[in-house]
Amino acid sequence: MSKPDKKSTTLFHEKNKSLYIARALTQKGFKALFAGGAVRDMIMGKDPCDFDIVTNAQYEEILRIFANEKIKKVGKTFAVCMVNGIEVASCRSDSSHASNSSHASNSSHASKTDFSFPECDLAKRDITINSMAFDPISDTFIDPFGGKQDLKDRIIRFTGNPEERIAEDPLRMVRACRFASLLRGSLAPSTLESIIRHRNMIVDGTAPERIRHEILKAMSHATPSFFFRTLNTAGLLELIFPSLSRCDRLDGGPYHGETVFEHCLMSGDALSPRKPVLRLAGYLHDAGKYDAAQIKDGQLTFPDHEKMADAVIHDLQKLRFSSEEIKFIDAVIKTHMRPLKADSTPKAVRRLLAFLKKHDIKWQTFMQMRIADKAANLAKQPYNRSDIRLRIDKIRQELKNDKLKGGNVVLSVRDLEISGHDIMKILNISPCPEVGKIMNHLLECVIDEPSLNNIETLKELVVQFGLLQTPSQS
Repeated sequence: MSKPDKKSTTLFHEKNKSLYIARALTQKGFKALFAGGAVRDMIMGKDPCDFDIVTNAQYEEILRIFANEKIKKVGKTFAVCMVNGIEVASCRSDSSHASNSSHASNSSHASKTDFSFPECDLAKRDITINSMAFDPISDTFIDPFGGKQDLKDRIIRFTGNPEERIAEDPLRMVRACRFASLLRGSLAPSTLESIIRHRNMIVDGTAPERIRHEILKAMSHATPSFFFRTLNTAGLLELIFPSLSRCDRLDGGPYHGETVFEHCLMSGDALSPRKPVLRLAGYLHDAGKYDAAQIKDGQLTFPDHEKMADAVIHDLQKLRFSSEEIKFIDAVIKTHMRPLKADSTPKAVRRLLAFLKKHDIKWQTFMQMRIADKAANLAKQPYNRSDIRLRIDKIRQELKNDKLKGGNVVLSVRDLEISGHDIMKILNISPCPEVGKIMNHLLECVIDEPSLNNIETLKELVVQFGLLQTPSQS
């Protein structure tokens, strides 16, 4: 018998804990239902990530029933209990919201209490596919707003009145776009119209950190390009990522068969969902082409576009991405154009490795970005397996040579057998920018010819460089 994997075991325990809570509430005369994402995932045939419970028991009653369990209060807007790690929420509204639903129960014998729960809670949720519930005791689905049909049609629709849902939390506009990406679907016309009309609320009505969280969540989807396209259609992209939005309809130039915007989207889709920040870098890597664009000899070109990441960095800072995340994305952008060809010499490969080390980028990350970048160019063939293997072998060969030489292949100034202090002593100068220039010059020499990396030879090179610089300094 095979051993169950960790994910399956976790889901089994989570479901069992949720069933225990639901039964305990039911035995005390209350109703307890699974709601939200877990129900959506069940209908989609996916393993739910969590089993949130909604109940008509009040907060104080939940505390009393589970007094002997591990319990804590969370949430600011309305009281939510965490019981043994499972979210248990009291119904967040009353029966007045039931009339918002065109799919309300027609049961003539239903009491007011039966009618108002759980619809009173589901009516206040963001979109219809998240506004369903499941009764684990009777094994029945509750779907007062047509979420199941919208799920089938891959339509994202705000629950009830779109204006009210947006006013309650403007972030729901971004979430709607993210769920369109999840389903590879589209926004309902009423939802799209409401977002376009109220899109400016995302600027002042939402904490940037929450938008960042939704962006990174979208990176785990199969094709996040749906997310960016939907944001663009709804007029949100120019408010969230203007550096990318402005590339819409920007011609890719003679070496591309797609616009810059489409190229960025295809590049990001080609990267792994397990690396969300790298994937985001893929969607942003060519945004600098807007600033670099110029006509030369009658052709559109983008010289040094990889160095023009200021607009991207500004957007990331506004969204409160961490300094580490921004540094990484900036480095991916700055290194993605570095050449590595089938005929690259060992010297060229060492220069590449030195460049990557300078920007603190692993060669594996560089290769992943290069492969995705090439795959997103409709005017060229993507790398095949032999193309990729050839380039990886070139890198590994230089790294192997480095290991055989005891790790003496120089990739940064710190690897040189001479220091800045040594240089100042040799040339009898004080600390100044010239010291850094000399160190970089020595690094270039040693990358080209590793055997130069010994103290005596480097001293001679320092003297030569100093003599060459003397006329310009006088």
